[in-house]
Amino acid sequence: MLAALTLSAAGYPAAPPSPAGADGEPRAAAEERSRIPFTRRFDAVQHGGIVRAANAAVGCRAEGPGADPACAAARDGGNAAGRQFDMGYADVDDDPRTYNSTRAELRLPDRARVNYARLYWGANLRVGEQKPPADSGRVLFAEPGGQYKEVLADTPIGHRAGGGADAFQASADVTALVRDSGPGMYTVAQINVAMGRSAVGAWGGWTLVVAYKKDDAPLRRLSVWDGFEALDARHREVGVDLGGPRVAARAGGRLGVVAYNGARGVKGDALAVETGNGKGVLLGNKDNPSDDVMNSSITDFDSGPIKRRPAYLNTLGYDSDVFDLRGALASGADRLSVRISTEKNPLWIGVLFAEADVRY
Repeated sequence: MLAALTLSAAGYPAAPPSPAGADGEPRAAAEERSRIPFTRRFDAVQHGGIVRAANAAVGCRAEGPGADPACAAARDGGNAAGRQFDMGYADVDDDPRTYNSTRAELRLPDRARVNYARLYWGANLRVGEQKPPADSGRVLFAEPGGQYKEVLADTPIGHRAGGGADAFQASADVTALVRDSGPGMYTVAQINVAMGRSAVGAWGGWTLVVAYKKDDAPLRRLSVWDGFEALDARHREVGVDLGGPRVAARAGGRLGVVAYNGARGVKGDALAVETGNGKGVLLGNKDNPSDDVMNSSITDFDSGPIKRRPAYLNTLGYDSDVFDLRGALASGADRLSVRISTEKNPLWIGVLFAEADVRY
């Protein structure tokens, strides 16, 4: 017997009602802001960690109308930017009611218990077409083996036009669904992203950030921060102080970043961490050079290849990367302060998440 479902107008399972305000009335749709300073979304000291799943929503055309012979090499990790191609939607779900959809695996350790999950999505609305900003606060989200559910942004949407782009980022708390569903392949569809070709390029994607508890995991400080900051010729860097608690010398740690409009092969963007115990340390690895760190990639330095569909190595404008913090924590830390900078390529920075071993 099939369970009864409440359907949205599009024929998909509807989102839960908007959270009520202090007066008990449903909150209105999320407002837009051109700039959102980074603020703490989640913070805890617990035995556990942070994991994420992510994928890009658009890609170059390797076959059919608008196909480019250089697309295959770009997909395989070659130096290229989205502005070089006529970009189209990735759509993997075989559902005629969606025009873009992608999947990625969320990996959780055995016996892990999810205690926070947030879905982030964002894109460029202006390329060969102009997408209406009013549609940016909604996506379709499916758990492993599940049906699509409408998810609505529950916090202000970052939305800024400039330099030929029309960029946004939105997010929503999806803790209950992820807690009940656990690990596996999650699907996100109907991200409001434009396709085509322009001097800026088409780009967009999604990241699911999940904090979990696990009794036999190290005691860690877990922190998720989000905002919407644009880096360009006038504003070349942004700094975010993630605060304490104190971290002992040689502690383990990881830092995740979500950014938009990275261009592989265009050097000049960097990610540095300051700890209060010495000079800032540039982060980078074999997949993310320290002088081209926002290079259109979805990588995790210590987990091997991430299962995604599609799984292009060069995402042509979407970064969701996890970096090793051990070098920055070699002398310990009184705090963690992150600084992202660019010399040439405009960037939009949306999410930071960190875990660091704590010893009292």
